[in-house]
Amino acid sequence: MYLSWNVNEMTVAEIKIFIDSEYLEREVTVTLLMPDGELTEPPHLLLLNDGQEAENLRLTETLDALYDAGSLKPLAVAAIHAGPERMQEYGVADKPDYKQRGSKAAAYSKFVVKELLPAIKKETGIESFATAGYAGFSLGGLSAMDIAWNNPQLFDKVGVFSGSFWWRSKELGKGYTDADRIMHKMIRETAGNPALQFWLQTGTKDETADRNKNGIIDSIDDTIDIIKELEAKGYKRPAHIQYIEMVGGTHSTGTWANAMPKFLLWAFGR
Repeated sequence: MYLSWNVNEMTVAEIKIFIDSEYLEREVTVTLLMPDGELTEPPHLLLLNDGQEAENLRLTETLDALYDAGSLKPLAVAAIHAGPERMQEYGVADKPDYKQRGSKAAAYSKFVVKELLPAIKKETGIESFATAGYAGFSLGGLSAMDIAWNNPQLFDKVGVFSGSFWWRSKELGKGYTDADRIMHKMIRETAGNPALQFWLQTGTKDETADRNKNGIIDSIDDTIDIIKELEAKGYKRPAHIQYIEMVGGTHSTGTWANAMPKFLLWAFGR
């Protein structure tokens, strides 16, 4: 039973969880941001990679502002702190890139599914959330996309801020073609359509690299091509796909903090 509650009086409570992960062979810190008040409806859940950046992302401040405006459904945010092997734990499970980065991405996926989610349920006492989303930034965004794509029974929505969709199996200049981008290939070769919705963001100043010399930076090109792969599988805009290109946006927590309210309102807004 959910008791009466004034959404405009909701605040955010912070809880630290420490998980001794068998899969990652390290202790994982998770900052859990919970709505502090009596709920009138089941809360939603958001997993967030690179949770150690929560302060720079102004996450608590943004949640408080959205609650004050009565714009946000009750939301538990699990901000997962990256470890010292971030470049190995993030990526695409069982598909390291051409430098063998992402070698522990499969272990990270198992940690999320088999250790993190049960720990959140135990800590909060909430057995079932209304919906669940997964989001991340840069390489953490690629990781979030991979885990949600391969576990659609657990997640409903994905948020990718300046995602590392360049992640590739061949090095530039050594036989590389766009077909070697790992996430694009995974989407293309997946049978059926996972029941997911996608929110994608880039900034026009994410980077300066332009592999194909078409005047569009790779961050934007690779993200647009992800959208094309999704559309080829039958996903529609805007029903299933939302894309935001931020003019002047950079590959930084400052830009992602500015984009965060847009994502939260898309995924969990009233």
